[in-house]
Amino acid sequence: MTTVTQLFRHPLKSHGREELRTVALTAGQSMPFDRQWAVAHDRSKADGTEWAQCVNFSIGTKAPKLAAIDARLDPDGETLHLTHPERPDLSFRPNTQGDRLIDWVQPLVPQNRAMPDRVLRLAGRGFTDTDFPSVSLCNLASHRAVEGKAGTDLSNLRWRGNIWFDSGLPWEELDWIGKEIAIGGAVLGVREPIRRCLHTAANPATGERDVDTLGILNTWDHQDFGIYAEVIRSGPVAVGDRVEVA
Repeated sequence: MTTVTQLFRHPLKSHGREELRTVALTAGQSMPFDRQWAVAHDRSKADGTEWAQCVNFSIGTKAPKLAAIDARLDPDGETLHLTHPERPDLSFRPNTQGDRLIDWVQPLVPQNRAMPDRVLRLAGRGFTDTDFPSVSLCNLASHRAVEGKAGTDLSNLRWRGNIWFDSGLPWEELDWIGKEIAIGGAVLGVREPIRRCLHTAANPATGERDVDTLGILNTWDHQDFGIYAEVIRSGPVAVGDRVEVA
């Protein structure tokens, strides 16, 4: 039986993850508060009025040290707490105190890159990596397959997935594309594989690139890890819930 093993949200895109026990999914929306905010860089034209592509934001592909940020959002959804091994703890309100985050994160970004400039908010669907409000699902069996080829233990936090499960069969999730899956009280439609970027090469404990994750993935003749789905029926999801393919 395939069950949910972990749940994560990423309130500020590429700036930390937060583990959850339960979540309420809503049809047509991403996971609540997932990537609700993002850090636009000084060359970005994004203004927060609509979804924008990843190239508009400060992300781990360009700044690997961002991978070592952990996040915790207060229950009221107003105050975000961030930690990093190289920075003092930070608590701030993304809607009104974005300048505090910009000052805090500057030392973590290479100086030869576009620099973090402002915090934007996109309520509801959030600044997902897809042009539709998506939820990402990842298979621990596939993660173990990558670990095997890497020859070392790897944290699954590298993949920044929302819903983790263990089917026991590596890459089985790629066969779910185009199908519906029931998880807890919600139903999701699987849309596409997640093609991975250089962000995954960074160790989430240190922010240092230490494993050629893309090279490993390409030994299977693809660069995919995980799947993107859209919520088509609202409902609660919790750790331990069954994952069933229609």
